[in-house]
Amino acid sequence: LSVRCIPEEPLRNACAPRMSVTENLAFRRFDRNGASGPKRWLDLGAMTRDAKRLIDAYRIKAASPGIAVSSLSGGNVQRTVLARELSESLDLLIVSNPCFGLDFSAVGEIRGQILAARNNGAAVLLVSEDLDELLELSDRILVMSEGRIVYETPIETADIPTIGNYMAGHH
Repeated sequence: LSVRCIPEEPLRNACAPRMSVTENLAFRRFDRNGASGPKRWLDLGAMTRDAKRLIDAYRIKAASPGIAVSSLSGGNVQRTVLARELSESLDLLIVSNPCFGLDFSAVGEIRGQILAARNNGAAVLLVSEDLDELLELSDRILVMSEGRIVYETPIETADIPTIGNYMAGHH
């Protein structure tokens, strides 16, 4: 089972801020050598080529692949983490507040990447306090309060006031 996680505050919780964009993108693959087993030496050329491919594919705006990931904007840090976590097939994606604090263009792209993962067969568990985000990305909504699930509805019958009441603890 291939499980990936996109945590809240990705720079703090999913990156090594002082390491380069290339190094952060390589975290999942730097030690793999295909079917022949683990690599014994790092192939910096291959890591850089892979980083450039992911930077283009995920539209990461970085002056170069060698700059520190901490120098990127919040949306580009999020794109970097998404590129790393979504560039291989996966069975389950756990995402926490993926668009919090991001600009409008980054929000659309990141939501699109999450939907693409779902459409490619991954189960997605989206944890969010943003009701609009939940309504846009979810097939089903579950509301938790005081550590337990207190409400569940398919998206087709979702009622915003009802969900809001459960989110606020009025159940």
